[in-house]
Amino acid sequence: MIHIIGGGLAGSEAAWQAASRGVRAVIHEMRPVRPTAVHKTDRLAELVCSNSFRGDKLDNAVGLLKEEMRRLGSLIMQAADANRVPAGAALAVDRERFSQAVTDAVQSHPLISVVREELQAVPRDASSYPLIIATGPLTSDALSRDIAALVGGEHLYFYDAISPIVLAETINYDKVFRASRWDRSLRGSDAGDAAAQGAESEGDYLNCPMNKDEYDAFYDALASAESATVHDFDKEKFFEGCLPIEVMAHRGRETLRFGPMKPVGLPDPRTGRTPYAVVQLRQDNIAGDHFSLVGFQTQIKWGDQARVLKMIPGLEHAEFVRFGMVHRNTYINGPTVLRETWQTKTRDDLFFAGQISGVEGYVESAASGLLAGRNAAALVKGDTPRAAPRTTAIGALAYYVAHANPANYQPTNITFGIIAAPDAGSKKKDRKAATSERALQALDEWMRADLKVGPYSPANVGADL
Repeated sequence: MIHIIGGGLAGSEAAWQAASRGVRAVIHEMRPVRPTAVHKTDRLAELVCSNSFRGDKLDNAVGLLKEEMRRLGSLIMQAADANRVPAGAALAVDRERFSQAVTDAVQSHPLISVVREELQAVPRDASSYPLIIATGPLTSDALSRDIAALVGGEHLYFYDAISPIVLAETINYDKVFRASRWDRSLRGSDAGDAAAQGAESEGDYLNCPMNKDEYDAFYDALASAESATVHDFDKEKFFEGCLPIEVMAHRGRETLRFGPMKPVGLPDPRTGRTPYAVVQLRQDNIAGDHFSLVGFQTQIKWGDQARVLKMIPGLEHAEFVRFGMVHRNTYINGPTVLRETWQTKTRDDLFFAGQISGVEGYVESAASGLLAGRNAAALVKGDTPRAAPRTTAIGALAYYVAHANPANYQPTNITFGIIAAPDAGSKKKDRKAATSERALQALDEWMRADLKVGPYSPANVGADL
């Protein structure tokens, strides 16, 4: 048996992987006994930030990571693929259906138990069973302090912010246009039948175009808006990959036009011209009645949010299903604590997975849980935990977290930059294709070597969702 603290993406994936190998798993999830500031339900794998899992093609590192996880029988990828919504070349999901699918799959598995309780300390003597800590970015204060004492160093943290969501029927469709950047969508030979995926023929995003005067007025209002107080902490430290828009705005007037409001690849079909700036809206659920503002995570006070965001063309009368907010993401200094197997350096039976382990992103969190679950199950069965090849995305991510410079460590997304390129002389586009091809070959060989599990097949991972 293995025990897992936390029922988020990593914890749910870890339990599924262990159970798929015939090992019992117990998930200890504190919700709803102990709620958090941002979770809205008691479901497992609830998405509290964006509904996007980012790129879903092999010319993108996170797309490669997804394909590797699919081949490894990932529950999270099964649930995401089954509940996707139109998002161009990205994979986005109906957040409620996604978390419900994961919850149903986990709770119906005969080898997985879910205990609703808050654990305020890490068991110090868990020699009778492997333990995976997958408490996520919102680890409770008591458990955070205990983890900090356990790993023997300063417990790190950074702030994350959530994007607002608007009600679709309140958008002024006379002022917006539908398009995917560079007309890039699910359609294509590597995406299957786009109609079956629900992709719109004219594009998957709603785009709110701005001219220079509109952008300047919006920028001035945003830069002067009042931010919400960050409670309990006296020093703000944001993850660079998820900066609040007001933080970006204070870096310069043009920063947003080269970030979340960049207009390149989005000509307005009504004029044939590229707008000065664009705000993109992404469908947030399968029903299509909620849209999120892409890249518009914010900690502005709600009153100012409504005032400023309604200056965006098409959102003058928008009703907000959810305002943006800020929350703390807690994580350990991975290079000082972890091995490539996601085991701690001091205890073979103790693993970390998910954002608390030092990764950033839904997919990366689930990927760490996938390997942690497999390796914890290996210990139970008397086998040796195995690191994935560094030439794969899932292996490169684990290697980076275990070997990066600990002096100024910050959680990382998967990138091609941390996977060794097969041929430095190739063109950039060719290197990405070659890297992905080599990664999938290496993964298949690694899986074939795992004789107790064997190559991926649906029979190895339980019933389809």
